[in-house]
Amino acid sequence: MSHLLGPPLLEGNTVETLENGRQIFPAMLAAIASAQRSITFENFVLTEGYVWHEFAHALAERAQAGVKVHFLQDAMGCDCLDGAEMDLLKRVGVEVEIFRYLKFTRFNQRTHRKILVIDGRVGFIGGVGISDDWDGDADLPCRWRDTHYRLEGPTVSQLQQAFMDNWLETRAVVLHGDDYFPHLSSVGDTTCQVFKSSSSDGGENSRLMVLMSIASARKTIRIGNAYFIPDHLTIQTLVEACQRGVTVEITVPGPLIDEPLARLVGRALWGPLLKAGARIYEYGPALYHCKYMVVDSCWTSVGSTNLDNRSLRLNAEANLNVHDTRFATYHEELFAKDRVVSKEITLEAWKRRPMREKALGLIGSVLRTQM
Repeated sequence: MSHLLGPPLLEGNTVETLENGRQIFPAMLAAIASAQRSITFENFVLTEGYVWHEFAHALAERAQAGVKVHFLQDAMGCDCLDGAEMDLLKRVGVEVEIFRYLKFTRFNQRTHRKILVIDGRVGFIGGVGISDDWDGDADLPCRWRDTHYRLEGPTVSQLQQAFMDNWLETRAVVLHGDDYFPHLSSVGDTTCQVFKSSSSDGGENSRLMVLMSIASARKTIRIGNAYFIPDHLTIQTLVEACQRGVTVEITVPGPLIDEPLARLVGRALWGPLLKAGARIYEYGPALYHCKYMVVDSCWTSVGSTNLDNRSLRLNAEANLNVHDTRFATYHEELFAKDRVVSKEITLEAWKRRPMREKALGLIGSVLRTQM
């Protein structure tokens, strides 16, 4: 995997799993408040509300204290590019860049990365958006169930490099030196890597990672993913895993989803998987936004990547791969906990889908390359 994706797997890290906004936002805000030298922040979903107000004022306070703050926001993912908080950040000296705001030839290729790095020493990566929709503990149907990750150790430098990748495109300034890339000693015993993927490499990094992880499985594959619209080769590789005796389980959103057509298109693809013996569950209590894959209870990939064409071909993404049994086991426990409140979709139930759903899934597949 190191040779395929570029950055090596590094020892000496600690990775903390954070669940839902109740844990995620306080940890990120506390890290921002602790910054002494630099903050680099790349984000996709950002909406007006209480959560964005808290983040904007935390970033502004650190900028006023002399910390170098750099904020890269995707244009399409934000509903308040001209809002009061954005104006505040610019007034106090935060370097704000909007990703591909006017580049119409590449407007369809977004940054979907969620990266926060504090002083080059503490990093956050995962799926969360800066929005009230993620607040709380996924205890309402209108809130997101999600995971995010706090990282310390040598691998933080790889996360910082992933931020620099898009920062260079927007501002064309190299951020360097100890403020951004300090010497990082071992702080734990977890081995991991951060890799990036984007349209400039054809999205092949993410796709190769997914395919190689599935193809290497000997016992189990557990996938939790918000937008599960796999291409034909991914489906074939999962089917082959089932055929060689690998237990394949997948959790996806249920009827509570922000993109109903994406759900129908994804469901239309389940036939070969269900026939091969894969088990698929639809999450019930809230919106489902998790993005993780666990292979053989030892290899876990988490981050921003969905298993759809947009993530694997179009968007800029960043994932953390962790080679650690404890981390993998924890995510298998998360999977089991979510499975309890999910509905399993059997092959027979899938075949009995309403004709309208089948038709919409077939028609929507025309737009599959944009999903």
